[in-house]
Amino acid sequence: MDNFTPEDLLLYLYKEVSPRQQEQIEQALERDWTLNEKMNVLKSARERLSRIHESPRTEVVLNILRYANKQISAVSTH
Repeated sequence: MDNFTPEDLLLYLYKEVSPRQQEQIEQALERDWTLNEKMNVLKSARERLSRIHESPRTEVVLNILRYANKQISAVSTH
């Protein structure tokens, strides 16, 4: 299997492939410059994503909690 998809590379990157698939992908990465570049792009994206730390605004959290309380009140009164 020499035609690896981006999905195959993602599975490899996150260690979700069989040992045989891992070996095949590693061999392909050694000999296929284009595939290796694609893997480097995925690795870079993973690193950038891991540095993102977003939190919802307090107002959003409070709105969700108010809504949940209303739903609980509506259920308990019926």
